[in-house]
Amino acid sequence: MRVEKNNCDPVILLCGGRIAASELRRREKDNREEVIQAWYMDDSNEDQRLPHHKEPKEFVSLDKLAELGVLSWRLDADNYETDEELKKIRESRGYSYVDFCEVCPEKLPNYEEKIKNFFEEHLHTDEEIRYAVAGSGYFDVRDRNEAWIRVWVKKGGMIVLPAGIYHRFTLDTNNYIKAMRLFVGDPIWTPFNRPHDHLPARKEYLEAFVQKEDAGAAVDVAA
Repeated sequence: MRVEKNNCDPVILLCGGRIAASELRRREKDNREEVIQAWYMDDSNEDQRLPHHKEPKEFVSLDKLAELGVLSWRLDADNYETDEELKKIRESRGYSYVDFCEVCPEKLPNYEEKIKNFFEEHLHTDEEIRYAVAGSGYFDVRDRNEAWIRVWVKKGGMIVLPAGIYHRFTLDTNNYIKAMRLFVGDPIWTPFNRPHDHLPARKEYLEAFVQKEDAGAAVDVAA
């Protein structure tokens, strides 16, 4: 490792790559990445439960996910019943409803049919909130250029997928997840398989997270 100094921010040369020291510090402090990781997927048709990394691997930061509207937390899954941080999140975001869903061949009725349905690209008209209290699984989301990002959520990881984002879910090779599901008010689980671009939730998502960013990029180029 070698450090180059400049007027703004030291640059660290690490394993042949360059990274700003401030970015390295941010990564070191972000303990969410121990339970939530994201990367761009390859185009392989192999088993959907495999990681499907590109070659070379191309990871996506949780801050970048947030720019797509995908929020994330690391919580105490062993004490979720008394976790004050979870309580604060529920109160601030209005998550009044909670239940649990175990996804595995032994626990989920009609497992084969449901896991197939989960992996169909779809959207919801409300947020999808999932907190892994045991096990792990993959939530795939589309970026602004329609590329798939795979989000691996392990025990202790909680994510919020915004209303209107196209996504899908599958187990990983461990074949098990127990997820807390949260919702504002009475739950509505209806999936709308792609294409459903005419739905207000989809249009609102595009305006908030895609078109807004595109407009900002255009201004930067013009400047």
